[in-house]
Amino acid sequence: MKLRFLGTGTSTGVPQIGCTCPTCISTDQHDKRLRASAIVTVGDKNLLIDCGPDFRQQIINAGAPRLEAALLTHSHYDHVGGIDDLRPYCYSTDNGFPLYCKPDVAEDLRNRVPYCFRKHLYPGVPTFDIHEISDKPFAVGDIKITPLPVMHHKLPIVGFRIDNFAYITDAKTIPDETFRLMEGIDTLVINALRKKEHLSHMTLDEAIAAITRIRPRVTYLTHFADAIGRQAEIEPTLPPGIHMAYDNLTIEIP
Repeated sequence: MKLRFLGTGTSTGVPQIGCTCPTCISTDQHDKRLRASAIVTVGDKNLLIDCGPDFRQQIINAGAPRLEAALLTHSHYDHVGGIDDLRPYCYSTDNGFPLYCKPDVAEDLRNRVPYCFRKHLYPGVPTFDIHEISDKPFAVGDIKITPLPVMHHKLPIVGFRIDNFAYITDAKTIPDETFRLMEGIDTLVINALRKKEHLSHMTLDEAIAAITRIRPRVTYLTHFADAIGRQAEIEPTLPPGIHMAYDNLTIEIP
């Protein structure tokens, strides 16, 4: 298994428009962050995790690989705003490109892009085959996936576990049961917005506390704001086994 980080930024991306902080004016490519998304590859199958407004640029940067389906954590724009750009992947399917998401996300998508779900579709629009998931494990082909319920302030959202890998983004709190669902994982991806307190996202210290409880072999932090600081300055300060992810980083998952 392997994972490619398509984007590691928060909703504004980094640099943020109009900002002249040290992170935003950095010339280090590690500090250029598109909206958070990833591709997890299991065998010869690629699963997209979230599809934000930078998806077109991200997937071209990745070489436009074949995608089996998309797993959506929640319906905030920075995680689903690129849905329309999946249309090239829709043309090779009979029933539409598969999306796996909670019922509230499915409802939001039908309201946001209604032209994709009408009975009489306009020629050429993207079409989707929505699979509504619960908190119970499900499968995409022969890939077993376990939803990981977390709270994004007051909004219930999900991360995903595949074998010994877990991906969580936009979490502020993690229920005890979800910690249990992550027992024994090897590789963790988890959000760490910035150092300063935030209403709906974990801070760096909160993420480290969660990692300490989960006890993975290795962790990659993602979904950064510019306020996290520059990669070259923050990475060396992290505890052993914890790293800052960056756009286009590819990792192997044992």
